[in-house]
Formats: sequence, structure tokens, C-alpha cells
Amino acid sequence: MPVPKYRGLVTALRARAEAVAVGTSMPSERQLAEETGVSRMTARRAIDELVRDGLLVRHVGRGTFVARPLVSVPLQLTGFTDDITARGSRPASRVLRAEIAPADGSTAQALRIHEGEDVIHLARVRLADGLAIAIERSHLPAGRFPGLLDHDYATESLYRVLGEEHRVRFDSGSQVIRASLASAPDASTLDIRVGAPVLELVRTSVSQGEVVEWTTSTYPGDRFELSAAIAPVTAPGSERRSALRARD
Repeated sequence: MPVPKYRGLVTALRARAEAVAVGTSMPSERQLAEETGVSRMTARRAIDELVRDGLLVRHVGRGTFVARPLVSVPLQLTGFTDDITARGSRPASRVLRAEIAPADGSTAQALRIHEGEDVIHLARVRLADGLAIAIERSHLPAGRFPGLLDHDYATESLYRVLGEEHRVRFDSGSQVIRASLASAPDASTLDIRVGAPVLELVRTSVSQGEVVEWTTSTYPGDRFELSAAIAPVTAPGSERRSALRARD
């Protein structure tokens, strides 16, 4: 059977977008219609489909461009390294801060310790195939994890060290997702403009009833999406819940 014009156009446009660099300008609806002989409505539908798929992005007044690939972040308990590797990408990290300092009020409250107690501060840029996709700022009680900063977390997994050397097994936690705007330092690190939309995932992780980690992860809004498995509703009033995905 012959391929419908619309479907053939979507396939050709997808191949064209995948063959060029992120940020490359794509033809407008009018240009695409003239090039291929389809109607502008058909051209618009094809572009709309690839925008919904995250392959293209429209900028008002500028045109349509090849989008940065989205990183899907499932909400469940696994680590960043395992997650990115499973997706066929190359994970990497760059350490911004690794030190012990007294806990301020918010950190002490999150970790359920006294203000002023020593806390491990570990801040890293998380990368996939060389692209910075998040800044993670982790806080852990220093008294609970002696020697934790003896490792190089540019190459080692925090969760592997916690599991193998400190016998941590995460059994519960909570995660808050909130919208924010990129600060100047974060914008520079993530290569986005100051004030660009970002999403912050604030996670508290618990092992055997003890809070052992409090982490804020900052993601550029145009590089990431959340996904969650939804349990079937089995009875009226049943709640649908998603599991927490912790990052290593």
C-alpha cells in the first residue's frame, strides 16, 4: 500500500531532524509545503507531531528548531548511573563541592538532626553523553558516614559507596517537585539563560527509619520529563501512587 502523504512527510522530516545538530533551524510550514507539494495544513500537522514527540521545538517569532533531547526521569528507587546507562547513554559527573560543614536550619530539619551538626555537602553536575542535565546537591549526616568523602564522586557512585561500605538500603522516602527559575551560577553550569525555567526535585531518602540523605536536583525545563507508573484503581476512592526514584 502507498504511504499516505502525511505519514511520509513525518518520516522524512524526522530523518532530516535526526541528521543535523541540536538547534538547527527547520523549514517553516510554508517552506515545507512548497518543498514537498503538500498543503500547509498537512505540513503543520507533521511539524506538530514532531513537536509533541520532543524532536522539534517552536520559538515564537523565530521559527522551528531541532530540540535538545529530553531525559526521562522515572520516579522510583534506582541510581542516576544505572538509569542513564540503561538508556544507552554515557553517564558522567563533575564535582562542584565536597566538604563537611555545620547544618543550617533547613538542612537540620530535613535530616532530623540538630542545627550546627556536621553535614556532608556533595554537589555534582550530572551529565549524559556530555550534556549537563542536572545539578544535584546532596546532604548527609557526617557522623553517620565517616570517610564518605574519601571517594572521588566524579567517577564513583554515591549510592554504591553507601550500600557497599555503609550498608545503606533505602526503603522509603519522599520527593517534592517544584518549578523555579535558574540562578546565575546554575544557568552558567547548565548552559542556559539566567531566569530560564527549571524544575527542582527535592528528595528525602530513608533507610531503616532514619533519614540519611536530603538532595535537591535542578533540571533545565527543556531537557527533562518525569514519568511514573500508575497503579490501576481497584476500588472507588483508591489513590494512584508512583514510586520514588532516587538518584545516586
